Amino acid sequence: MEEEGIPSIEEAFGDLRDPLGRTSAYDLTEMLMVALCADGWVAIQLRGEEKLDWLRRQMPLLQDIPSHDTVGRVFARLKPKEFEACFIRWMSGLRPALAGQVVGD
Repeated sequence: MEEEGIPSIEEAFGDLRDPLGRTSAYDLTEMLMVALCADGWVAIQLRGEEKLDWLRRQMPLLQDIPSHDTVGRVFARLKPKEFEACFIRWMSGLRPALAGQVVGD
């Protein structure tokens, strides 16, 4: 579903290291996608469960939606500067495609 010139979330956040390491049951990129759809740890879990079918059209989500506790642990351990750089890269790619549009539900 990638439009020309718009980096996928995998491309934009590919440099971000998973703070839980290789033993994590949840894919970091998938967790980030769910998190970008809501605010607050509980809201992220609820929004992810609500939009699970749509999210699965974007990426596999093999482990379903992580609990709000898991999301909180991951975000607490992310390196803020690394996340910021990835987020800016992603949003910079989206900006031209979203010019003049209102983004929301």
